[in-house]
Amino acid sequence: MTDVFTRKERSRVMAAVKSKGNRSTEQKLRSLLRSSGIKGWRSHLTSLPGKPDFAFPKQRVAIFVDGCFWHGCKRCRRNLGPSSNRSYWLLKIDSNVARDKKSAKALRTMGWISLQIWEHQLQRFPMRCLKTIQNALAITPQKNLKESRRSI
Repeated sequence: MTDVFTRKERSRVMAAVKSKGNRSTEQKLRSLLRSSGIKGWRSHLTSLPGKPDFAFPKQRVAIFVDGCFWHGCKRCRRNLGPSSNRSYWLLKIDSNVARDKKSAKALRTMGWISLQIWEHQLQRFPMRCLKTIQNALAITPQKNLKESRRSI
């Protein structure tokens, strides 16, 4: 399918995508946490590797809410991406995936649980996402050393 935008317009559109506060991901999860009464989270803690979208310092749980396109969701296959400038986008997405893995490993080393929630999961199964978060929060910090980054 051909792009409906010119190259310059497409660049402007893609540059306008925010890294924080996206409606389809972060704002949706924030609303879900608030409506379920889950407290104790902080957004974008710069002191943690990868700056998790949500972090529960007391329980040592970090949550990354990843957009399917930007983080290469294998289920949605959006990483096949745009037809123009394809090599750039594949490299960009691959570097995002590598950075995600590095952040999760660093958090694991620090004794944190790292959860990855995909955009499509949050849209289709919000209660399942919430249950996974509640389960992770119920695990004591001492057990976290054995935990790994889990994708729900």
